[in-house]
Amino acid sequence: MPAAAPLTAYRTRIALDEPFRSALTLSGRAERPGLVRDALRLLADDPAWARLGLRVDDAARVDDAGARRLLRAVLTVRDPGPFPEETTRALDALLDAERLGRPVTDATRLPLLAEEFPHTAYPAAGRTVLWQGDITALGVDAIVNAGNSALLGCFLPLHPCIDNAIHSAAGPRLREDCHTVMSLRGGLAEPTGTAKITRGYHLPARYVLHTVGPVVDGTLRPEHERALAASYRACLDLAAEVDHLRTIAFCGISTGVFGYPKAPAARTALDTVADWLEEHPGRLDRVIFNVYADDDRAAYLHALAEGNAPR
Repeated sequence: MPAAAPLTAYRTRIALDEPFRSALTLSGRAERPGLVRDALRLLADDPAWARLGLRVDDAARVDDAGARRLLRAVLTVRDPGPFPEETTRALDALLDAERLGRPVTDATRLPLLAEEFPHTAYPAAGRTVLWQGDITALGVDAIVNAGNSALLGCFLPLHPCIDNAIHSAAGPRLREDCHTVMSLRGGLAEPTGTAKITRGYHLPARYVLHTVGPVVDGTLRPEHERALAASYRACLDLAAEVDHLRTIAFCGISTGVFGYPKAPAARTALDTVADWLEEHPGRLDRVIFNVYADDDRAAYLHALAEGNAPR
């Protein structure tokens, strides 16, 4: 499978175009604490417990919140692979309950940059949004996940990265799809500046676009900027291959543990998206720049203000 593998190489294998439906609808024991305990019991023989240095008996000694963290840790360190049918049903029931209990923000109702900042000179202001919030609770066609080169999600229990958050909310089916895609690459790492797409499963977003941004360890160099722009373009190009995908939300690619400075990253994101939208008029209805922390939002506001300054 070449580095820039086309979507056609894996689209059918992961049933990308089939809407996801859980293995069951919620019924019976639908209270989330009970569903958590059921899932932990069904995972009692999973090797992930040994990897964590724990036993399933430890779940009996923690409260409901601790049990949910424990389940998240087990699923985070677990290798990709199928579950028994009963376990799949239990996990689907829990993740469905959590999704239904989490407020969802409709991306189509968010104010455009042109509405929020009517005097901005940003050329794509009429089709872009700056939104601060939890990307796993955003109702949008696709969200972008900043992954590592293994493209299987984060394996560090309760790690605060976006990769961990997205896989935890989507559920273990997401890792399974990523494994299917990466298996076609014969064990090769995903190159920086490329993208893959999977279904979103228990996320409000129907799809997840996975990309590997550049790592900045030291001085920011032009090759870092080119690689970051390539990640944004790769996601947009891939989104354009899915006919009914009209809205997409970007996280701050590479600005977390990968060390890319936030201000120049925002500038590259804004410029790359504006250029792509100009080159593909009408293809996407809305692109959301998702930020989580206040300093992330400040970086975009600074970049937008720079764009208004006389040259």
